Amino acid sequence: MSGRLEGRVAVVTGGCSGIGLATVKRFVQEGAKVVVGDLDDARGKEIADELGITYVHVDVTSKEEVDALFATAKDTYGSVDIAFNNAGISPPEDDSILDTDLDAWRKVQEVNLTSVYLCCKAALPYMLEQRRGSIINTASFVAVMGAATSQISYSASKGGVLSMSRELGVQFAREGVRVNALCPGPVNTPLLRELFAKDEERAARRLVHVPMGRFGEPEEMANAVLFLASDESSFITASTFLVDGGISGAYVTPL
Repeated sequence: MSGRLEGRVAVVTGGCSGIGLATVKRFVQEGAKVVVGDLDDARGKEIADELGITYVHVDVTSKEEVDALFATAKDTYGSVDIAFNNAGISPPEDDSILDTDLDAWRKVQEVNLTSVYLCCKAALPYMLEQRRGSIINTASFVAVMGAATSQISYSASKGGVLSMSRELGVQFAREGVRVNALCPGPVNTPLLRELFAKDEERAARRLVHVPMGRFGEPEEMANAVLFLASDESSFITASTFLVDGGISGAYVTPL
């Protein structure tokens, strides 16, 4: 099947790498007009030239810049049908609660949670006016279970994304707008590869908990996002959409 997003306009944050970039490519393949928001201007220009998408420089913690991102989609293509709110960070200074200082905590909360609030707040008025839309927010499997490696602010932020997605999904269900939380397991992205490079033992602890015995690929997450964005998921909202290789259903004794 192809053309599942024909005529739709999608906004993707964090779209220059990892899950975001894989999703942008998948959306384009399925006929969507895509607006990418990111901080990597050099890569953004390359992707825009390669895929024929629109790139907008955006700090997702800035309300003004987030509002401008969604306004660009509306002004350029005439609607906002899909919002994949995916930008996020997992810095090394976010560790055990005993070691993570307040600045590190706040930085992760701003990028991972407040940005999703801002993106939903910006997208919803367009979607409510249209009486249609699909919002997909990137949470994580750590939103439903404890992380194998300490990352206190990241875990808390993703729990907030999941809870917010549920509430919005319920609130706007009868107005044509669906809101779901994508909850990936560990994925083979630059973020994870950086963790391996810095602390191979810590990264390997993640793998032992995955029943499939491997990390997910960005393209596998993109396929899940495509499903949630398309009419194939028309009766799905406020869901915890786990794509985790079985990790949340397994019992594994920690190392």
